[in-house]
Amino acid sequence: MDFRDKQAIYLQIAEYVSEQILLGRWPVGEKIPSVRELAAELEVNPNTVMRTYEFLSQLEVIANKRGIGYFSADDALDKIRSFRREQFLQNDLPQFFKNLTLLGISLREIETRYDEYVNATTNAQ
Repeated sequence: MDFRDKQAIYLQIAEYVSEQILLGRWPVGEKIPSVRELAAELEVNPNTVMRTYEFLSQLEVIANKRGIGYFSADDALDKIRSFRREQFLQNDLPQFFKNLTLLGISLREIETRYDEYVNATTNAQ
């Protein structure tokens, strides 16, 4: 995993974990990798992964079952989408709009390209 400088590593790992759940690679309600397993896989300190898991636990995306490990919550998909949607709307969208304005790109062009993207990804599946 390549980490970006502008965001805390534990938050980047949280995005990775969330993505694995959204993609179904780590099924809802199932056990996820242990702190040590994920730390080894991502080549980070286990304390960083622990911080990630605590953060995701606070969001109720994952839950710790004592002595067994961490599991994705039954409603993890909804929790992840809700959190990431809010983050996108607050943080990414204003920058996106700024770039559209600076570059003179219309919403109509964005809509056309979005439709092309959706069609391409739908046909690829």
